[in-house]
Amino acid sequence: MNTIARFAILTALIASSSSLAQNNKVIVGVSIPAADHGWTAGVVYHANEAKKALEQQYPGVQIIVKTAKDANEQANQIQDLLTVNKINTLVILPQESAPLTRPVAALKAKGVFVTVVDRGLTDPKAQDAYVAGDNPGFGRISAAYLNSRLGTKGGNVVVLRGIPTVIDNQRNDAFREVIGKNPNIKILDAKYANWNADDAFKVMQDYLTRFPKIDAVWASDDDMAMGALKAIQQARRTDIKILLGGAGKKEVIKGILDGNTLMPANVTYPSSMIADAMKLTIASRVTGKAMKPSTIIPSVLVVKNNASKFYFPNSPF
Repeated sequence: MNTIARFAILTALIASSSSLAQNNKVIVGVSIPAADHGWTAGVVYHANEAKKALEQQYPGVQIIVKTAKDANEQANQIQDLLTVNKINTLVILPQESAPLTRPVAALKAKGVFVTVVDRGLTDPKAQDAYVAGDNPGFGRISAAYLNSRLGTKGGNVVVLRGIPTVIDNQRNDAFREVIGKNPNIKILDAKYANWNADDAFKVMQDYLTRFPKIDAVWASDDDMAMGALKAIQQARRTDIKILLGGAGKKEVIKGILDGNTLMPANVTYPSSMIADAMKLTIASRVTGKAMKPSTIIPSVLVVKNNASKFYFPNSPF
């Protein structure tokens, strides 16, 4: 075989190898809510930090991070990620469960590997993997803490829920199951406040107007807890003994360290789970090793003696 022939064969082999590598390139779309409250601000921060670290760790991997202000925008974005960016992997934290289930399932049906984070879809068959905090555990720990604080005497509790999602249902159901073990605790009402401080302020104002005696508030989120706190302070209500949020907002954790008596505890739900999901998904796609279908990050009760472990002053949340 002459030199020209050998060169032609080698060139063809290199071209074939290059084409194969291109076809197998991992292109990851990361679709997350915009930073519309503190926890999602943390999600956006950790997603972009993970993108930088993972693209450095895996030079052949391309990661595109997109934020969406609502479910409709997110549904359109993930379709664009497929058609324009040619992704073969999607890591998505849905704005809402129901409206995103069909669009995500459509991508999976076209061969995209799908990891859903936090807010589960209404049909688990629309995903390949799921990464989330322990939402039932979050509800159980919150209820157990209020049970212990209110004791056998019990009391009146009001609840601020998030938005209509699978995870909010999981939290609320678990909370009610545990709080129901104390027959002297009465849940006066539970309304959605959309994980938003302003909405929580309005809901709490309504509660304060309608209920002359409230012993505890389960805000189930630190941004909502801040809104509820503002309403309580403006109304100058002194009957409320405990305001319990969740997710580890740095201002709340600092308050625990400083001895805040109204908000002396918190329950963790880390926004960094988006980075965990990205790391697990990309490692699986690069190595070919199967990813666990479900990864649950435990919640922890934060009180004064362990709060320093959860205080991150440089975090956006």
